Amino acid sequence: MSAANAVASGEFKIGGEIAINRLGYGTMRLTGPGFYGEPEDRDEAIRVLKRVPELGINFVDTADCYGPYVAEELIAEALHPYAKDMLIATKGGLLRPGITEGQWPILNHPDYLGQAVRMSLRRLKVERIDLWQLHRIDPNYTLEDQFSVVKDLIDQGLIRYAGLSQVTVEQIEAARKIFPVVTVQNMYNLANRADEDVLDYCEKHNIGFIPWFPLASGELSKPGGIVDTLAKAKGATPSQIALAWMLKRSPVMLPIPGTSKVKHLEENVAGASVILTDEEFAQLDAASPRG
Repeated sequence: MSAANAVASGEFKIGGEIAINRLGYGTMRLTGPGFYGEPEDRDEAIRVLKRVPELGINFVDTADCYGPYVAEELIAEALHPYAKDMLIATKGGLLRPGITEGQWPILNHPDYLGQAVRMSLRRLKVERIDLWQLHRIDPNYTLEDQFSVVKDLIDQGLIRYAGLSQVTVEQIEAARKIFPVVTVQNMYNLANRADEDVLDYCEKHNIGFIPWFPLASGELSKPGGIVDTLAKAKGATPSQIALAWMLKRSPVMLPIPGTSKVKHLEENVAGASVILTDEEFAQLDAASPRG
């Protein structure tokens, strides 16, 4: 696995300016059970983060609600001062008040979002967040009110570029009338392609598409399934096949598989070097449910 490098995933420029390798790393799994509290193995979490740049990953995705606050603090501890080519992206607008499943309240009150950004700046030890994403749309406020807050944060120089998470095409278009949307982070994988229209829209407009839960492949990974068959034929893992399909699916695709183990991180990065033929890609594409 030592030869694995995210450079093999190709390059994408966030906002047409910030060059990153397309395979990134998501930090949600660095936190404790239920994505709450400190990690069970803090030393290993730090080792994972330190291994990230060594494997060519220069795009790290996090959020203030992971822990909450824990993932951002771990990133700063392990990686600050950041390499010049390292993009640390974070999100705000979701709360994590407890470990109970389902406790992820949305809060996009203007004052709260402003505070959230300033606290992320403090935890990450930066003067400006190069990519900040609105974690969810809050039904208690108008789209214009929420997107205007994001624009204000850009105008104040607190964030450089902004994106959205778990949104529709219509919501992206509404946001683009107020600020440049450079990334969209929606659930997308071989087992769940409900947002094909969002991905197609992002590709058309050169908006980075960050799929969360990217390695899921559901029934396709069961013995005899197409993912399982291809994995055995190529000497790869099912996750590596899923990742290879993801990277081939679109040039704006920016997968961020997460893990709390160095071994799994290295395996994921090795997936960037797995090559699918057009026929193999088509087989996966045809077998993958769109809904």
